[in-house]
Amino acid sequence: MGGEKETFDTSDLNASLPAAAAALSAEDRAGLVNALKDKLQSLAGQHADVLETLSPNVRKRVEFLREIQSQHDEIEAKFFEERAALEAKYQKLYEPLYTKRYGIVNGEVEVDGVCDEPASENTVEGKEPDAKGVPDFWLTAMKTNEVLSEEIQERDEAALKYLKDIKWSRIEDPKGFKLDFFFDTNPFFKNSVLTKTYHMVDEDDPILEKAIGFVFCFCRFVLLF
Repeated sequence: MGGEKETFDTSDLNASLPAAAAALSAEDRAGLVNALKDKLQSLAGQHADVLETLSPNVRKRVEFLREIQSQHDEIEAKFFEERAALEAKYQKLYEPLYTKRYGIVNGEVEVDGVCDEPASENTVEGKEPDAKGVPDFWLTAMKTNEVLSEEIQERDEAALKYLKDIKWSRIEDPKGFKLDFFFDTNPFFKNSVLTKTYHMVDEDDPILEKAIGFVFCFCRFVLLF
């Protein structure tokens, strides 16, 4: 350290500005960048000034603590690497279960113990005859989820009745994941698959950078959400 003040590389600060800054004028953006540069340099100076107020012995202890933190970060990086490999391993083990679920939900596979009887014999007074699979499975799952239930509006339900499956998959460049929503033929849109992609700033925390929504293809126009 030797009393030298730390500096920050701010050469690519323009590229790091949030998307909202794109709406600013060139002059305003330049002012914002300069303000951020000044703030970063100020923080760097404050950091160095604090260390300079410490006695030599305390400063040595602080330096040693920083080395410990560096070792911790190296171990943590290995943890995240191994965790990613473990998640990938178990994702493959989950896939056969998801395939079975798809078959049962959509009436392509029958489970043991279900009798293949005429609909008239299964009909209870005042009730509809047995349907194939599990009707409205995904709509019901979403509406009974504490988080998703708040997002499902009444106008969404008619379309979600045609939802056949949801698949999650990781993406590497950029880091993140995507959700594929598979729909049966329906009167609302032509797409059989709708995809929602999530780009993460930090996949381990995780911190969302941005989400890319669906493109719905209707008979007369296309809407981007």
